[in-house]
Amino acid sequence: MTRISFIQFRSILAIVVLASFLISCTTQATSRYWGQTKAPTEQVMRYVSGSEPESLDPQVPTGQPEARVLMAFYDGLVEYHPKTMDPIPAIAESWEPSPDGTEYTFHLRKNAKFSNGEPITAKDFVYTFRRALSPELAAQNAYLSYYIKYAEAYNSGKSFVRDTSGKFLLVKDLEEKKQTPEAEKSATPTIEPNNPVENPAKTEKIQADSNKPSVVETEFHKMINEPERVTVPGDEKSRTALLEKNPKLKAALEGKELVPVKGEDIGVEAVDDYTFRMKLIQPAPFFIGLLGHQFFRVVHGATVEKFGKDWTRPQNIVTSGAFKLSVHKPYDEIIAVKDPNYWDAANVRLERIEFYPLEEQTTMMNLYKAGAVDATYNHTVPAGWKSNVKQYENEYLNFAEVSIEYYTIAVNKPPMNNVKIRNAFSQAVNREALATFRKNALNPLIDFTPEGAFPKYEEIRKRVYDELLKKDGMTREQWQSQAFNPKRACEIFEEQGYKVREKREDGRCVLETDPSVKGAFPVAEVEILYNTSESNKSVAEFIQAQWKQNLGLTLPLKNQEWKTFLKVRKEVDYKGFGRAGWVGDYIDPFTFLNLFYGKTNDSSTGWHKPEYDKMLDDANKELDPDKRYEMLARAEYFLMKDQPVIPFLTQETNWIKKPYIKGFYPNPGTLHPWKFVYIEQDPNKWDTQVKNIMKNQDPWVEEQISRLMKTQEDFQKSRQAQETNTAKTE
Repeated sequence: MTRISFIQFRSILAIVVLASFLISCTTQATSRYWGQTKAPTEQVMRYVSGSEPESLDPQVPTGQPEARVLMAFYDGLVEYHPKTMDPIPAIAESWEPSPDGTEYTFHLRKNAKFSNGEPITAKDFVYTFRRALSPELAAQNAYLSYYIKYAEAYNSGKSFVRDTSGKFLLVKDLEEKKQTPEAEKSATPTIEPNNPVENPAKTEKIQADSNKPSVVETEFHKMINEPERVTVPGDEKSRTALLEKNPKLKAALEGKELVPVKGEDIGVEAVDDYTFRMKLIQPAPFFIGLLGHQFFRVVHGATVEKFGKDWTRPQNIVTSGAFKLSVHKPYDEIIAVKDPNYWDAANVRLERIEFYPLEEQTTMMNLYKAGAVDATYNHTVPAGWKSNVKQYENEYLNFAEVSIEYYTIAVNKPPMNNVKIRNAFSQAVNREALATFRKNALNPLIDFTPEGAFPKYEEIRKRVYDELLKKDGMTREQWQSQAFNPKRACEIFEEQGYKVREKREDGRCVLETDPSVKGAFPVAEVEILYNTSESNKSVAEFIQAQWKQNLGLTLPLKNQEWKTFLKVRKEVDYKGFGRAGWVGDYIDPFTFLNLFYGKTNDSSTGWHKPEYDKMLDDANKELDPDKRYEMLARAEYFLMKDQPVIPFLTQETNWIKKPYIKGFYPNPGTLHPWKFVYIEQDPNKWDTQVKNIMKNQDPWVEEQISRLMKTQEDFQKSRQAQETNTAKTE
């Protein structure tokens, strides 16, 4: 049978779509699904994945479209849980942390293989991590691994400092104030060099293991556990600039040689073929969850070295995931077929996945309706179509995403350097109305972490907030009223000395803006900055109208092209407000709260509080998950009381799938571990109540997850038994 390419099919579709639409109009009233809904007879998934991937090299691309595809081809130490995106065992069947949380030892499966049949060992992970961080590769996602000791130094081309006796200059030799690194960055990540956290707090309860791991001592292990070495920029210009700002460091470098940091220096080690060890520069309880990211998934070094940039071509590529590459026709299709060499192939049900790179919403929805594709990626159901959601309510997956929309505030420039004024502007925006206007957002926000993405954290945060609010003499209702309270906003302006020209019966007001009048609000010193796009413009106009309606202020709008906007906002070279959004790199609230950490943080606000930094540092030293969440909640409360940003909305997943596609969930990152996905031919077992899909149990999927988790659970029990026996002997 001759196979029609997807490009040809889309052309044919233009001819038949009208006919299928007319037919569907006559059957829609009796159908509970939207469009052609018949399960394929084979285990073949047809998925619209987004734009054409930048690369099939897992360490190179940064976007979601690539991540969706790469998850099929590459496996890592851990995999995402299909519902929660929590880490579950993958090539690492178990792992154990050190008591201080700065070291992890991973125990690898002995049956893991690449698609060419060669075994996957700890040395392959060492190669992958070193390659991913190499300055030559210049991977944009390299910052994700900066918690690994010397990772940032190697990636940035830095050097150690060594004297003639072979002794390295240490951080403690300079007696610098210790700080934790600024690790998670967006556009231009940096990490404050050589500032480790010493003596992290120890707790009796340790995430993933509550016992001391056995330590295999090696020469590398001795070296990587030595006190932190000083590193300086490798290029002379940057180094000179640093030394001019730091006379003490400059003096310490005199008469010493510079030794470039090499890949062999970063904190990853193959203890043996099936034991991989990782050393962090500080406790980072979220880091295991981050390892599911494609950046950390293992590649076949011999293939990469042999073919160079051409190693991902179909005729050359060697993969490590549940599927291997069969066909790649750029801008047309990528076909993945089940890999019989995969370590868990017996439990992979899909035989083939057909990825279709497509971005035009109406086209993909028509393809879906015609039965040509089985599912689309996130943010794909057009706003206009959502008004008819009843037509496909059994297929529409609209849940909270690990993503928010907000405005930054230039907090160091008057009048926005007044926290009460910042709070007043926040209370003068109707977030419910904004959500209705946007049509693609959920859950109005007054905090900075997205609602619905971190259920356990939100549960703990509510309890912590109640305690803190009571201490501050507030009720939860008063706190939540800050989401929209124009009357109180007007009162705040008046309390801060600004003249109210008119008070309205509904509580709204008109502030005086004539600069010749005493107490006039300096409207010329506040503007709304956004990057050029119709969507951003419409939101800016909405916010502008809100402040006009509720405060009588008309703030000027200012738009800039993306690159200019990023630079201006990052340097806080604006006045008033700047448009922003953030998508979490991993499923932990720290990926949001960390934006405000350190003097050179990525908040684009100019806001920095040492006490906030300490709250985050202390939280990440705490290895008990619940206690850590409590500490993060206190930090978030501290942050939002000072209002350096105005959160607006949690983004929604907003996509659609056929009911016969099972094991395919609207998790917070809309990233799907394909090994859990399958086609269900029996209509009685289809997903029909998608509003409850995250609560409903799929027996087969749950069985697979339990099977995988058992290796880690058994390992923990074994370690606990050993510890108990040791204690009895002592």
